Amino acid sequence: MTKPPANRLSSDRVYDGKIVKVDLDVVAAPDGSEMKLEIVRHPGAAAIVPLLSDPEAADPSILLIRQYRYATNGYIWEIPAGVLEPGEDPVHCAHRELLEEVGATAEKMEHLTTIYTTPGFTDEQIHLFLASGISVGETQHEIDEFIEVEARPISKILEMIKDGEIVDSKSISALLFTAGMRLGH
Repeated sequence: MTKPPANRLSSDRVYDGKIVKVDLDVVAAPDGSEMKLEIVRHPGAAAIVPLLSDPEAADPSILLIRQYRYATNGYIWEIPAGVLEPGEDPVHCAHRELLEEVGATAEKMEHLTTIYTTPGFTDEQIHLFLASGISVGETQHEIDEFIEVEARPISKILEMIKDGEIVDSKSISALLFTAGMRLGH
């Protein structure tokens, strides 16, 4: 468990759910005033860009998932991702989720960056990875996961982001990071 921020004056847990918890914190602001903040506590997650082809290829392919998300009222395009188990190393989570959601294993799992999803109200961090040397097998979806897996070339994925077909923030961050910083597109 991490040490609480020095400027936290008090914290009351108002919700304790399966994945998230909600705290009402009183904090000392930079100007010395006090603020009440509702903070969603999240254990963190790992998300993976599964690179199917050689990164040096003219238009490398990436596996995407199309997943039903109740909060969005339907299916959305994403990269595979999942919540960290207590004490779990993010790279282990990335390998586990890649296997569960896509049915794939990776020879190499490269950490790209770590992002805060919405720092205005949650402490959730997602560790973004690029997986290569992919071997695809059978998926191991959880009972509440409704997922289709499709390979798409990076050029099509960038169009999907531009056209608003991909709206998931972790996926957009990881895919653009991969395209710009790793693949040079």
